[in-house]
Amino acid sequence: MSQSPLSRLQGNVMLVLLAGAVILSLSMGIRQTFGLFLGPMTQVLETGRESFAFAMAIQNILWGAAQPFVGAVADKYGSMRVLLAGTVAYALGLVLMANAGSVLDLHLGGGVLIGFAMSATSFSIVLGAIGRLVPEEKRSMALGLASGGGSFGQFIMAPVGQQLINSFGWSQALMIMVLMIAFIAPLSLLLGAKPSKQGGGIGQSAEQTLREALREAKAHRGYLLLTLGFFVCGFQVVFIAVHLPVFITDAGLNPSIGATALALIGFFNIVGTYICGWLGGRYSKKYSLSTLYVLRSIVITVFIMVPLSETSVLVFASLMGLLWLGTVPLTSGLVAQIFGVRYMSTLFGIVFFSHQVGSFLGVWLGGWAFDATGSYDLIWYISIFLGIVAGLLHLPIAEQPVSRLSEQTA
Repeated sequence: MSQSPLSRLQGNVMLVLLAGAVILSLSMGIRQTFGLFLGPMTQVLETGRESFAFAMAIQNILWGAAQPFVGAVADKYGSMRVLLAGTVAYALGLVLMANAGSVLDLHLGGGVLIGFAMSATSFSIVLGAIGRLVPEEKRSMALGLASGGGSFGQFIMAPVGQQLINSFGWSQALMIMVLMIAFIAPLSLLLGAKPSKQGGGIGQSAEQTLREALREAKAHRGYLLLTLGFFVCGFQVVFIAVHLPVFITDAGLNPSIGATALALIGFFNIVGTYICGWLGGRYSKKYSLSTLYVLRSIVITVFIMVPLSETSVLVFASLMGLLWLGTVPLTSGLVAQIFGVRYMSTLFGIVFFSHQVGSFLGVWLGGWAFDATGSYDLIWYISIFLGIVAGLLHLPIAEQPVSRLSEQTA
């Protein structure tokens, strides 16, 4: 009788995998609700959508800019300290947002503090810890399972966030989320093991320094293409996550449809990330990524062409959810496959910075375009075009491990 994929991940690895999934569920799930606060917060602060969008843009660009450095700390000292610092920053950022009396408070809390917090509590840190513990043949699947935790958080938190806003108001809703994010602190203890400097397997290197790893990655054409491609992922998903709820209410649909759409994206992404992780362990990761980006463009094209309705929104959210964060296990898995796992948090952190540059532009330009034209059409068209470009960028990537790893295995 064959074992299930989960049963083959045993002992401490399974415990770390579960802790990592819950941490991502809290960190990503709460962040994904921020689009629900756009309408009520801009009304109270008497400002346009660009101001709120710019706060989210600051959050994303700081998340990306800090990620390589925070990843390097985690690679050297382990993930626990980084996660604890991120938990404190996240809680402070939510408190400042909840008590915002001006746009500056929104930018400092939702932008600066939570931007740093995301760099310390999200994918690079958690997946780096998991990637170092899981055997290579099971790594892609494990990364997919952990990444699905972020989607489960979105599935749960989107309707919960809307209910909290309806019941207590947006300010108290954010304060309740402070208590939720505090649970990351005890979970971080399970990811606290210091990375081993010992060799003894593919992906490990006792001799390579961080500077050498960065030089090796910089000279690799595939790493540069992967970095450019991940820009598109950030542009598309953050624009949709923040602006889709108000795009829906602008059309006269009930605000609950926006929360349901975000929840569906999260639910179907649980399936999508697992499937992408499974595919990445058996087939070419670069071709899987290329296909995913092209499919996103097709789904967006159909969505903006058909009349907007509750049905079209829910179908779009479900299909987009299947394609949402499947890029993460495939992209991080490709980094580990090519360069090994010793400096995975740092190298994936650099790739992720490109993702966050795209996020900055996607969310901010969405607010700017609406304030300037009264429509999101321009950003939808750009998202379609970029998806096709990303699909083409991944095709020339050489997936083979670098010669250093091949020689070590021999």
